[in-house]
Amino acid sequence: MIARIPLGERALVVIDGADAAAPVEFAGRVRDRIRSGARACEVIDLHDFVRPASLRFEYSRTDELSYRTSWFDFDALGREVLAPMLPGGRGSFLPRLWDESSDRSARARLEVAAPDQVLIVAGPTLLGRIGNAAVTVHLSLSAGALRRRTPTDQQWTIDPLVEYYSNADTRPDLLVRWDHPDRPALMGSLP
Repeated sequence: MIARIPLGERALVVIDGADAAAPVEFAGRVRDRIRSGARACEVIDLHDFVRPASLRFEYSRTDELSYRTSWFDFDALGREVLAPMLPGGRGSFLPRLWDESSDRSARARLEVAAPDQVLIVAGPTLLGRIGNAAVTVHLSLSAGALRRRTPTDQQWTIDPLVEYYSNADTRPDLLVRWDHPDRPALMGSLP
């Protein structure tokens, strides 16, 4: 996967997967590996780009349509993280926008991207939303594994996630079966 990231330029990597697959944790391991090669790399957690609770919970705290379509602020992610990394972009990115637990601004400062900076965006429902990624990885869970590994208070997110991924018309560069993270299986890879 790391070999697919272009050298000498800024690059975006997407690690997509339900929260039960721990995509942010996996992204942290990838970040550490990239940094060991003396390259600047940061992880952007999609949960740091959620909309305020007044918008997320407008229809209810467990509204499946809201979770699938408007829970995360993809416009802000594009404006503050993705666009600045493009050629001609401002070259500085916002690592966090919103603190989900306190429902307040994260008050993060812009960080200057290195000329060969890698940003790894990790979280659920990213598949097909970031078109200019150098590599897109999907950590796939079976319905059973998703149900077992999702906390009780978040079980309501399972149906919207299953629907989102079953309707996704975008294929990842790497599809990884993640039911057993200690024994991942590479299911598909684009050339």
